[in-house]
Amino acid sequence: MTSRDEEPVRVWGLPLAPVTFDQTLDRIDRLIAARRPSFVITANLNYAMLTDTDDRLKRVNERAAIVVADGMPLVWWSRLGPRRLPERVAGSDLIYGLCERAAAKGHRVYFLGAGPGIAAEAAEALTNRYPDLQVVGTECPPFRPLSEAEEAEQVARIREARPDILVAAFGQPKGELWIAERLERLGVPVAIQLGATLDFVAGRMRRSPRWMQKTGLEWVYRLAQEPRRLAGRYLDNILFVLKAIFAARFRRERRKASWSPGGATDGSQG
Repeated sequence: MTSRDEEPVRVWGLPLAPVTFDQTLDRIDRLIAARRPSFVITANLNYAMLTDTDDRLKRVNERAAIVVADGMPLVWWSRLGPRRLPERVAGSDLIYGLCERAAAKGHRVYFLGAGPGIAAEAAEALTNRYPDLQVVGTECPPFRPLSEAEEAEQVARIREARPDILVAAFGQPKGELWIAERLERLGVPVAIQLGATLDFVAGRMRRSPRWMQKTGLEWVYRLAQEPRRLAGRYLDNILFVLKAIFAARFRRERRKASWSPGGATDGSQG
C-alpha cells in the first residue's frame, strides 16, 4: 500500500514522484530486482505541454513505474500546492548515476537511439568512466519508420542482449510512446527515455553551467546552441506556462466569488 508521502504530486496533470536523485536510483534498483518490465519517464516542461494535448501520453504516464521532474518549472509549480517536489531529477545527470550503480551491481545496459555513432561514443565514454560497466548493445535506428521485419529484428536483438536497463534516446514524445508500446515484447526490467542525454555524454553537445541548471535557465543555453530547432518549442512552452498561470488565477477568483457573502455556496445560480 502506498503511503501519502509516496503518492504522486500532480503538476500540470503529470503524476510526478516526490523523490530525490538518490531515491530515484533506489527505486530503479528495486524495479530491476523485481524483473518485471517497467519504464521510467523524465518529464520536463515540454513534456508537460505535450501531455496536456495528447491523451496517449496521459495513459502512458499512469502506466509508468516512476515519472520524475526533469525541469525546475515543475518543481517551482509544485511549491504552490500542499505537497512539494524535493528537487529536480535531471535525465542528463541520471545517466551517470544509473551507470555508476550498474557498474557496481553488475546490471547490463543497452543504448538505443540518438544520431549515427552517438550511442557507441556515449557507451565508450561511460565505460571509460566506470570500467566495470557492462554495455551489452548500442544501436542507432534509421530516421524512418521500420518495416515489420526490421522491428521484429530490433526487438529480438534487445531481448537476446538481456539488458537490465534500456536507455532510449529518441525525441519527445516518440521515446515514451515507443517504450510503452513495446514494453512487454522487450522484456527489459527498466526502460527509460533520456532524449538528448547521449549527445551530452558523447560530447556532441555541451550542457549549460550548473548555475543555469539550478536557476531554470538551461533552456537559454540550449537555445543559443540550436536556435532554429528549439525556438518554436520554447515559445510554445512559455505560452503553456502563461496559460497555466492565468487558469490557476481564474480558478482562485472563482473560489473567492463562490465563498463571498453575496456568492452562491450551494451550487445555485443566485
